[in-house]
Amino acid sequence: MPKTSARLLALLSLLQARRDWPGALLAERLEVSSRTVRRDVDRLRELGYPIVAFKGPDGGYRLDAGTELPPLLFDDEQAVALAVALQMATTTGAGIEEAAARALSTVRQVMPARLRGRIDTLQVTAVEPPATRPDPQVDSSVLVAVSAAVHAREVLRFDYTPAAPPEADDDGVRTPPRRVQPHHLITWGGRWYLVAWDLDREDWRTFRADRIIPRTPNGPRFTPRELPGGDVAAFVAGRFRGSHDSGDWPCRGEVILDLPAAVVSRHTRDGVVEELGPNRCRLLLGSWSWPGLAAGIGKFDADIEVVGPAELKDAFARLARRYAKAAG
Repeated sequence: MPKTSARLLALLSLLQARRDWPGALLAERLEVSSRTVRRDVDRLRELGYPIVAFKGPDGGYRLDAGTELPPLLFDDEQAVALAVALQMATTTGAGIEEAAARALSTVRQVMPARLRGRIDTLQVTAVEPPATRPDPQVDSSVLVAVSAAVHAREVLRFDYTPAAPPEADDDGVRTPPRRVQPHHLITWGGRWYLVAWDLDREDWRTFRADRIIPRTPNGPRFTPRELPGGDVAAFVAGRFRGSHDSGDWPCRGEVILDLPAAVVSRHTRDGVVEELGPNRCRLLLGSWSWPGLAAGIGKFDADIEVVGPAELKDAFARLARRYAKAAG
């Protein structure tokens, strides 16, 4: 490769690595003069790379956004990471599987032989847990529209399709569109959700993105509210656990099991297991309901001593009567 071409690629790689580069630092990295850096920047501009110069004591260059996507330069680790991410795109639920496959084919085609071999041997098969029904796909245009409203802090208006077909009111009027202040677009269990403040209900809500039909234009800008607890992961976990005030389970209980702590720990995701002896342990666990908690503890198939609370004991008694009736 000619020396100038190799230097251009090195310069492009540096410009992609960080936002602002002082000219003197670029010249030092490339081991050339500042004049050579200026000439190389002009060559990259001729190739379509939108490089802007900024003034000041540390004046230099920045790779800016352009109207078209110019050729990109990836190092070996970035190329492998990109290939893996594209193969995993089938699990996102964002409806981009075909586009991801085409992107992977494009990237692979221009890879050097040493990287192409690594990618070909790194075949990832994404397997989703079995479900009673497949997760719905979300139109990528919906994700873009919702994400744009979150970023711009603009009120989002949309029709929300319920699980069952919507029924008209007595006068034939359909449900009005929802008006929310969008705060976060998240993924949870293979589905996309919008976390937002509902302006009409004056409360926090989570909306499934596959049921959102955005309306345009967006509403006015808003000042972001403080999410309860301040952490979106804890907030969403609490909502899906049935708790609206905190990220914890609404029902928590404590029992003693006649099983080794190591055995119980392997089958407990967010519980606390304390060893009491070779074949005895204490388990603190949470659930969305008391019967659900009792049934979850019963899966260990061991003798159980309920420490508390009384609601958990009542739930065990209720399940015992139900199971005895089923057995009879």
